[in-house]
Amino acid sequence: MLIKNGSVFNGEGFETRDVAVRGDRFAGAEAAPADGEVVDAAGCYVIPGFVDVHFHGCVGADLCDGTDKGLAAIARYEASRGVTAICPATMTYPEDVLTAIVSTAAAHEEAADEAALVGINMEGPFISPDKIGAQNPAYVQVPDADMMRRVQQAAGGLVKLVDIAPEEEGALAFIDEMAGEMRVSIAHTTADYDCAREAFEHGARQLTHTYNAMPSLHHRKPGPIPAAFERDDVTAELIADGVHIHPAMVRMAFKLFGDDRMILISDSMRATGLEDGEYDLGGQNVIVRGNLATLADGTIAGSATDLASCVKWAVREADVPLASAVKAATANPARAIGIDADRGTIEEGKIADAVVLDENLEVKHVILRGNLLK
Repeated sequence: MLIKNGSVFNGEGFETRDVAVRGDRFAGAEAAPADGEVVDAAGCYVIPGFVDVHFHGCVGADLCDGTDKGLAAIARYEASRGVTAICPATMTYPEDVLTAIVSTAAAHEEAADEAALVGINMEGPFISPDKIGAQNPAYVQVPDADMMRRVQQAAGGLVKLVDIAPEEEGALAFIDEMAGEMRVSIAHTTADYDCAREAFEHGARQLTHTYNAMPSLHHRKPGPIPAAFERDDVTAELIADGVHIHPAMVRMAFKLFGDDRMILISDSMRATGLEDGEYDLGGQNVIVRGNLATLADGTIAGSATDLASCVKWAVREADVPLASAVKAATANPARAIGIDADRGTIEEGKIADAVVLDENLEVKHVILRGNLLK
């Protein structure tokens, strides 16, 4: 295959060139077979496939349904939207339920039209009951490294991220034990600046959906965001769906952390890709109207927007440079969960996942593992 005439993302900006694909890998331009398929990307942007490291589901399915059929539906829809590698998130459940969920994920084999299941994000249950968000408070528990290892064994090593509230009993000891085995992210927390800083010193390396479910920025009570900013080795997730965060705060985050440390996520739930109505998330009823998904009390409950749409909103509405938004939705998340040797950039030898965006930043073509999906 040859992707011709496009403006290709090179990791920092865009350059007009052709992209060759041989088999399921990117190749040098001279390696494209003469009789291969040609994708004309004239007037379009050619970017790496999106990598979503924090979302729950779409098209009526959720990772926590624990079914192979649901996983297939999720992976197929995500691929159609240019998200070629997925790391879906669990909700707060007891160990036996989480074990069943991750076991199903570990056994899943993606079809040719499905995004690759490259990881699992354990968003619960080691969070604060005082910053519960849309999680179920009945199943919140203190951090337990032994339990985490049992779940990881059932997952076949698929858990790449685990979220934690560092102020909870045993949290720092948990970070000490687990930081070498998976990426630890601060989430659903009441932690102040000092507590968050200590968590990063112990090995936490990410901030889950920055601004949301954590203390806000304050000039006398700075909270976890400045603690994360001060560490060059910490990345910050951001939900750019037009609901969770004001555009000014999105711009601030990119200015504060720099585009090498920002990770755009969708945090999408099962209503994504479907009509407005009533759905559920983690066993709780969710009302969806447009992009807004809320519990009955008005608490925002995930998003109803996919990552491709988040990137477009970040650029068009929050004035984030396109190159920065692309980096935050491709290379940065791939690096954060340790899959960057194969994914996240358009480079010779890497898996040939690419998206062609038209001038309006809509998904025009998806190349999935070297095959034209749409």
